[in-house]
Amino acid sequence: MTDSAHSTAFDAAGLADADDEDVAVPPAVLEAVVPDSEAGQRLDKVLAALFPQHSRSRLQQWCEAGLVRMGGQLAGVRDKARAGDVLQVSVPALPEDTAFAAENLPLNVVYEDPALLIVDKPAGLVVHPAAGNWSGTLLNGLLARYPETAALPRAGIVHRLDKDTSGLMLTARTLQAQTELVRLLQARRIHRHYLALVWGEVATAFSVDAPIARHPRDRLRMAVVHGGKPARTDFTPLAVVQTRWGPLTALHCKLHSGRTHQIRVHLRASRLDLVADAVYGGRARPGVSLQRQALHAARLALRHPLTGELLDHVAMIPADIAAFWAECGGRTEQIDPHAWPVSTG
Repeated sequence: MTDSAHSTAFDAAGLADADDEDVAVPPAVLEAVVPDSEAGQRLDKVLAALFPQHSRSRLQQWCEAGLVRMGGQLAGVRDKARAGDVLQVSVPALPEDTAFAAENLPLNVVYEDPALLIVDKPAGLVVHPAAGNWSGTLLNGLLARYPETAALPRAGIVHRLDKDTSGLMLTARTLQAQTELVRLLQARRIHRHYLALVWGEVATAFSVDAPIARHPRDRLRMAVVHGGKPARTDFTPLAVVQTRWGPLTALHCKLHSGRTHQIRVHLRASRLDLVADAVYGGRARPGVSLQRQALHAARLALRHPLTGELLDHVAMIPADIAAFWAECGGRTEQIDPHAWPVSTG
């Protein structure tokens, strides 16, 4: 499969939508000769004309940082350009330039073979480099521990979890495995099960089958939107406890698709507030000890794409979620994912 075909497959699967020191990268040096037509003009204006791939404001910043020379001498923003002088701009490495650097990060690998991995991601770990998180991500850790993944799209990552969602994730170590895992994901043959703690009393199981797209007014959020990508989530109540904030329900959530923020959006559309979810969780409950959204990818089941072996793994409920459930009067066995019915077809 070509790189472009891989990109198409990933987009169809809904994946195009989730610090250690930076590795030193030598700066690039841009050079140009000041033409006669620009003589006497302010240097920042001339730089913007000669190097249009960079914004004028960024070029001004580089001047102020001492990264621009004219005729071999440091030059300032307001200096007048001299015809025939050589301009040199030392372009510093941007954080995104080192986003795909290998970093030695602790990874909790619960299963591995030559083709694929299952990783138990802690809350707080970003999966893929992006603005604000160009390093210290799961991808950086995979590149260090499994150097062969550098040759794979997204270092073998097949699906993502939000930064503050914990739990199990699949990644590939070979191109063949990644291709097959994406196909299994598209065919809904990778079974992903989550634990969610929500405010309110849920008495019976229900499903939400509603399309998801970017929120029409808030670009940081997703929402149920007519014409969005199809998405379905099944919700099954595990237990209800009464707390000083009102009833609290533990839900078993099964994904039938994998849209960005899918469980959180479908809960919001059902008027259920996920505990400690700062984006979709509704009104704040003062005194809640949990510091991140109460969502955990607790169980993952699939047939190995190359061997047919059944892989069915459970991630222990994290200490923070378990402690909050206990604080509210819940029992550990009520939220044990080992007891959940899991399809492995």
